[in-house]
Amino acid sequence: MNVIKAVAHALSYLHHDCFPPIVHRDISSKNLLLDLEYEAHVADFGIAKSLKPDSSNWTEFAGTCGYIAPELAYTMKITEKCDVYSFGVLMWEVIKGKHPRDFLSSISSSSLNTDVALDQMLDPRLPAPSRSAQEKLISIMEVAFSCFNESPESRPTMKIISQQLRI
Repeated sequence: MNVIKAVAHALSYLHHDCFPPIVHRDISSKNLLLDLEYEAHVADFGIAKSLKPDSSNWTEFAGTCGYIAPELAYTMKITEKCDVYSFGVLMWEVIKGKHPRDFLSSISSSSLNTDVALDQMLDPRLPAPSRSAQEKLISIMEVAFSCFNESPESRPTMKIISQQLRI
């Protein structure tokens, strides 16, 4: 949960506290570093883009397959919401212990359902979480679902996500 919170805070900073806003464009598990205290840090800004005000912000297709927002494939317009989608994928990967390929390919905005059994979503290699940790995980999964909204405009901002994860 601490990894997810740290990445959310970092992306919120890039999107909302930098001018112009910075979109990382490659949020994935391979671009996270853990320090000696297991605090997560976002790394590899090689394809990051500054969003220019009053510009269309068109870009080439870039990022890690399986994390790229679907709309980027057909619009080539980069927005902060592309990072939001990638962050949602990362959240599921952290919770599940592996990339959620099958899960992602089976969802659509009309079938987003948060009534998935918690034990089906968690990394089976870890011991069952305590009751309070289960409640936090359910909240995190609800936030992750909101990151997959088919309409990028309907996805939450990283500032909202960061606030929601302060649980």
